Amino acid sequence: MDIVSAFKFLVIFILIIILISLTGGLHFLIKDKDESTRLARSLTLRVILSVFLFILLFFGYSMGWITPNFI
Repeated sequence: MDIVSAFKFLVIFILIIILISLTGGLHFLIKDKDESTRLARSLTLRVILSVFLFILLFFGYSMGWITPNFI
């Protein structure tokens, strides 16, 4: 597996984790009736992962691992 394939796999993996965190936050929003901090932790994790993914995409672009498709 070359570095480009590993990078794309990592990006997809982080996107899946972001979606899982988002659905967990929705679940905690609907089901938790008390003053739980699980919703805040889930959404904080999602924001951190989103910022990390944004930085990772810029890094991959600067290294030439991903290129834009000019359609």
